[in-house]
Amino acid sequence: MKLELGLIHVTDLQFGDVSKVEDHVVYINQEDIKNLILEDETIESVELHIAKPGESVRITPVKDVVEPRVKVSGNGGVFPGWTHKVDRVGEGRTHVLKGMACMTIGKIVGFQEGIIDMTGEGAKYTPFSQTLNFIMDIKPIEGLKQHDYEKAVRTANLKVSTFIGELARNVEPDEIEVYEHDNVLEGMKKYPDLPRVGYVLMLQSQGLLHDTYVYGVDAKQSLTTIIGPTELFDGAIVSGNCVSACDKNPTYIHENNPVITELLKEHGKTLNFVGVIITNENVYLADKMRSSDWSAKLCEFLGLDGAVISQEGFGNPDTDLIMNCRKIEAVGVKTVLITDEYAGQDGASQSLADATPEADAVVTGGNANVVIHLPKLDKVIGYTEYVDKIAGGWSGSLQPDGSIIAELQVITSATNEQGFNKLSAR
Repeated sequence: MKLELGLIHVTDLQFGDVSKVEDHVVYINQEDIKNLILEDETIESVELHIAKPGESVRITPVKDVVEPRVKVSGNGGVFPGWTHKVDRVGEGRTHVLKGMACMTIGKIVGFQEGIIDMTGEGAKYTPFSQTLNFIMDIKPIEGLKQHDYEKAVRTANLKVSTFIGELARNVEPDEIEVYEHDNVLEGMKKYPDLPRVGYVLMLQSQGLLHDTYVYGVDAKQSLTTIIGPTELFDGAIVSGNCVSACDKNPTYIHENNPVITELLKEHGKTLNFVGVIITNENVYLADKMRSSDWSAKLCEFLGLDGAVISQEGFGNPDTDLIMNCRKIEAVGVKTVLITDEYAGQDGASQSLADATPEADAVVTGGNANVVIHLPKLDKVIGYTEYVDKIAGGWSGSLQPDGSIIAELQVITSATNEQGFNKLSAR
């Protein structure tokens, strides 16, 4: 499979009379967006905002972040199963509005949403302090249940991101990145002497607003399976969960999966990137055993020499991570794990809820329990009353002067377990 990503570097984001992309500036007509969102009768109203790097702005509670894209050639369209029919994606050309992000906020779940600061201490930890952010504050009709509200907000962001991405269809890209992937047989013939490496991508799927969708299907309804690496770049995997902000994978990160990006860049040079295995994270032991059995079986079936395993979330999913590691190592495949740590505010506690001797090669995205001090900012987009309730906060985290004292886990993607963050360890 071959996919070209046409990158259009966005230098500014503004409201305007006409929605368009012109001279690297994205102009958005507010009525276009409001009319699109309010097609959903479960949404009562929406307020639109723009936040730019360096501004004294705090955004909270953040639900999802999406990068606008549009398929200009090849099968289907971005976000198959959501804004386009279900058709295999990952080939042809896709245009990307690089440097811009669409964000949704709202009073969805009071304890597992995040904060994005555009300046100050908090901006050091989130990658989204560096993007031009279009923010939708979506309010539901009275009495709407949480899972229906979450779906409405998720769908609204995907629709808006598709609408904005479409503005770039006929814009000439500033640069084109080419990603090409061989099938299993071709790779064996072309690179017989290179180590065969795969990526086991664990998807949050514990239910109760802890879900991830693959081509529109909840991942917990599927057995461990294989997906083409470039399919993610076209939005084949979409976030639908409310795990702790620091290590959740917003849709934006699935679209820009850094592990896949780096493995594709090294394909044919230092390794033979065989493919991506997607597996779910479940609640019950029997389900964990089944999924991890299939992960190991597919690694063995593909004849891998090594596998990178990344997780999403912490605590309960640590068991899935360790099961995958132990079973994949048992079939002769070396593993490297990507995770983060919950080692206590002093760093002295056990970092993961589970362990195994085979987990001897681990990359960490940082300790989510570290306490940080976020200064008062001039403007808040959203609702700060949730700060005392979100994971990483406590009663009194929101100070009388508007500053915040909380654990790092309140910051969106601060310890991201795909490595799409600013922290690690050496």
